[in-house]
Amino acid sequence: MASYHLSAQPVKRSEGRSVVAMAAYRAGVLLKDERRGVEVDYQRRRGVVHAEIMAPDDAAEWLLDREVLWNAVERMEKRRDAQLAREINMALPCELSDAERLELVRSFVRSQFVSEGMVADIAIHAPVTEKGDDPRNHHAHVLLTMRQAGGGGLRRVKTRAWNSDAMLIAWRKAWAEQQNEMLGRRGYKARVDHRSLAVQRTEALRLGNRRIAAELLREPEIHVGPKARKATVLRPPESKVRKVGPRRRAGKGTADRREVRYPELDRGSRAQQTMARLAGNARSYQAVAAKAERQSARLRQRQVYYANLERDDGESSDRQSEREDRLEQEAHARRRLAEIAYWLNELDLLFFALLGIRESQLVRHSEWSNRTSRNHSRIPLANGRNRPRH
Repeated sequence: MASYHLSAQPVKRSEGRSVVAMAAYRAGVLLKDERRGVEVDYQRRRGVVHAEIMAPDDAAEWLLDREVLWNAVERMEKRRDAQLAREINMALPCELSDAERLELVRSFVRSQFVSEGMVADIAIHAPVTEKGDDPRNHHAHVLLTMRQAGGGGLRRVKTRAWNSDAMLIAWRKAWAEQQNEMLGRRGYKARVDHRSLAVQRTEALRLGNRRIAAELLREPEIHVGPKARKATVLRPPESKVRKVGPRRRAGKGTADRREVRYPELDRGSRAQQTMARLAGNARSYQAVAAKAERQSARLRQRQVYYANLERDDGESSDRQSEREDRLEQEAHARRRLAEIAYWLNELDLLFFALLGIRESQLVRHSEWSNRTSRNHSRIPLANGRNRPRH
C-alpha cells in the first residue's frame, strides 16, 4: 500500500556539504564544483529515473542549467555556516506508473514551490533491487533555492518566510492531498495521511471506528538515513563510560569532568530500535487479536442463548397478556441476534486485519534483521570497497 513521507532539511556548508555535489549525485550526472575545484561524477549511478529543473516562467534562462545554477548559489554564499539550499525528500506511491509519478511530482513542485518563486531541481529515484532495495521504494529528491528567482537571476536577499513551520505543515498536507487525488483518479483504493499515527487513531476513536483505531495502535518505524547506515557499516557504534564537559572542582577535591555511563543509556542503533518497535507492534497486535477472539466467543454464547429463546415456543396459553409478553420477548431476541451478528462480523474483520498487520510487522522485522546482518558481515578495505568476513 502507499506510504507517506515528506521531510525538509537545509543543506548546510557547516556540515561540509556541497550543493553542487548533492545535485550531481541526485541527478546522476557529472558537474564541476568551482568552489572546491573538482569534478563530481555520478554518471554511473543507478536508479535515477528522471531529473529536471523547474523555474518560474519569468526566471532567467541560465537558472535551468544545473551546473551554472548551483555554482552560482555557492558563490553567493560567503559564510562558512551558510545554508545553501533546501532539500525535500518525498516517498512516491508504488501503485502508480513512472509516468504517473512524474506527473504527480511535477504538479506538486509547480504548485507548492515554483509558484512561490523557487527554482526546483528534481530527481526521481527508483529502487535498485540488485542492491537489496525495497521494490516499493520509489522516491523523489527536490533541491530548492532559498532565494527567489526572477529575470535577473536569484535575489540577493533570502526569503525567510519559506523557513516557517506553517509552510512546512502546508507542504505536508498538500502532498497527501495531491497523492490521494492522483490515486483516486487512477482508480486505486490506497490512500495516505500526513498526520501522525496518534492523531489518526484519536480521530478514528472519535468517529467510533474501532477497527481502524486498533490497526493504528502501533509505534512508527525510526528513519535510518545514510549517515546512520554508513556509521554502522564502517565502525559499529560502541557505548562506553566517558568523561564529558568542563572540569569542575568538588569541595577541596581535585577537579574532574562529569562522568556519563553511556552503556546504561544505550538503546542500540536506529536499526535495532526499529526492530524492537516492530517486534513490540507484533506483540501488541497479537494481544488485541486474542482479546477480539475472546469477545467473539462470548458473543457466540449469547447468540446461542437468544436463538434458543427465539425458537422456544413454551407452553401455550389462552391469556392475552402472556401471549403479548411472549411476542415481546421474541422481538427482543431477534433484535439482540441482529446486534450480535453485526458485532461478530466487526470482530471477525478486526481479528483478521490485526493478524495481517502482525504478520507485516514480523516480515519488516525479518527484513531489517537480514539487512543488519548483511551490513555487519562486511568490513571496509583501504580502497573503500567491502569484503565479506571469513
